[in-house]
Amino acid sequence: MTELPPTVTHRRIRPFNTKDTYPEQNLDNDLCQAVVAGNTVYLRGQVPQDLDTRENVAVGDPVGQTEKVAENIALLLKEAGAEMRHICKVTVYLTDIRYRQDVYRTLGRHFRGVFPVFTGLVVVALARPEWLVEVDVIAVKD
Repeated sequence: MTELPPTVTHRRIRPFNTKDTYPEQNLDNDLCQAVVAGNTVYLRGQVPQDLDTRENVAVGDPVGQTEKVAENIALLLKEAGAEMRHICKVTVYLTDIRYRQDVYRTLGRHFRGVFPVFTGLVVVALARPEWLVEVDVIAVKD
């Protein structure tokens, strides 16, 4: 795990710098995949990318991409000491409204019995043109 300066508060999970993640975009921002603040877990918008290798997954396939996004969410929640049942708020970003039904059905399987609030947005694009879906989550641990 990357050591953070003592001035950084809360627990940061999987810190990274955007110059490494998006080298073609001339960015230099210190970010992380999740922040644990007390009992609240804030996840960065999850995309269909392997969290370890940064390999894009299921290019052109909204269902496959959503499966990877849900896997990333579950993994990060576990690393934060939380579970899917702790999810309270979900925001879904789609690049095409035609993906909504497939994406929501896929997420629905992963969030079965959780009953979070959902907000869905259709956007012009995400950070990479091959990404069709992005999902961010807020969870509150017991």
